[in-house]
This record gives sequence, structure tokens and C-alpha cells, in this order.
Amino acid sequence: MAGQGSGGNVIAAICNFFIPGLGHLVQGRILGALFYFIAVGVSYALAATVVLAIVFWPLGVILHLISIISAARYKAGD
Repeated sequence: MAGQGSGGNVIAAICNFFIPGLGHLVQGRILGALFYFIAVGVSYALAATVVLAIVFWPLGVILHLISIISAARYKAGD
């Protein structure tokens, strides 16, 4: 994959918008993909319980945004 700002990073960021962690998987970062998929998924699932929504919904949104930005700013180590 090319450097930061490349088309691959844009595609990865778009993938992360729909499914957290998918963009990291596209970039070949498996552990990052698992972390964001599980962390955001658990946060949104706990927010769905309504009782914990005030804590976990904002946390899920913040983690989701961080995963998108992380995929967009990724620079492969040579």
C-alpha cells in the first residue's frame, strides 16, 4: 500500500466508516482490526441496553472516529 493520503488509505477509512476495523484489515493490520471491531461493537451493544447508553454510546462513537482517522493516517513502515 502506498503512503499516507493514498487512495488505499481513503478506501480503508471508508471501510471503517461502515464496519469498524475493516479498513485496518484491508491495510493488513489484523490486531488493530480485531481491537476496533470488538471495542466499538461492545460499546454499541452496551449502549443498546439503554441503561448504559449515556456512557457507552459516546465511547463507541469516539472509538469509531478514532478507527476511521487511524486508517486514514496510516503510514506503512518500510
